[in-house]
Amino acid sequence: MQDSKNYVIFTDSTSDIPKDILDKFQIKVIPIELTLDGENYIKDSDISPKDFYNEIRNGKLPKTTCINHATYAENFEPFLNKNEDVLYISFSGSLSSLYNIAKKTADDLSKIYHDNKVIVVDSCAASMGQGMLVYFAAKLQKEGKSLNEVVSWLEENKNRLQHWFTVDDLTHLKRGGRISPAAAAFGGMLNIKPIMNVDLKGKLVPVGKIRGRKAALLELVNKMEKFWVAEENKFICISHADAIEDANFLAEKISEKFGVNNIVINYITPVIGTHTGCGTVALFFLGKEKQAED
Repeated sequence: MQDSKNYVIFTDSTSDIPKDILDKFQIKVIPIELTLDGENYIKDSDISPKDFYNEIRNGKLPKTTCINHATYAENFEPFLNKNEDVLYISFSGSLSSLYNIAKKTADDLSKIYHDNKVIVVDSCAASMGQGMLVYFAAKLQKEGKSLNEVVSWLEENKNRLQHWFTVDDLTHLKRGGRISPAAAAFGGMLNIKPIMNVDLKGKLVPVGKIRGRKAALLELVNKMEKFWVAEENKFICISHADAIEDANFLAEKISEKFGVNNIVINYITPVIGTHTGCGTVALFFLGKEKQAED
């Protein structure tokens, strides 16, 4: 079957993509429900990141609800009915069941809509790392690339997507099962800031421990120097869990060192913030391919 001329790109609210990029490329976002202090929030816009992190600081414990089979189908089918194909770029399958649920939905829908494609790509990424892959996919779509060409690019390049971040407190990652209790022990020492990475399988792994916040942020710059590949279109993302001063400090140091000015800074939105807690700062860029030992 030849590629359909028209296809729509979906992701979900774990991707932390700024609204202006979503609007520019008409990217569809499936929301993940958040529960906080007995209140349900369906969309990220239902609660501001600032208010969300203030609630976290006040001891509130949020929870997220996975997107189910029916919700995926409800989002995909209107486009399939218009004879459009669907590409969904999911949150890391190693951190959530979202990928597996979406893949099962895609397989079921493909039995009904024989002339259309529903393709699910595991980003093996999170936050604006996932968001960057969605952005690149949408950019390629706008340049006229076919669905198959975009999927091939994603599969060939997603292991070049570098994630480096530091957290103030690993409690939330441990509580959500994103890291092991042993990994969480990295954060238990006085003024020790863990450096984390996302590996080839899309898992969160601790890779170092730095004394002091500023030193930890500078270590992210060092990691970028090691894995950065200079390209014509330099594009870097920084996300933060209500730590804008630290995000700006990191952006300034990167700009000074690499001469890059196209740095997108955005909040870690509540769905991801549920699992990172306050103070996380994350750096994302397309660089060298990850190695198994990373």
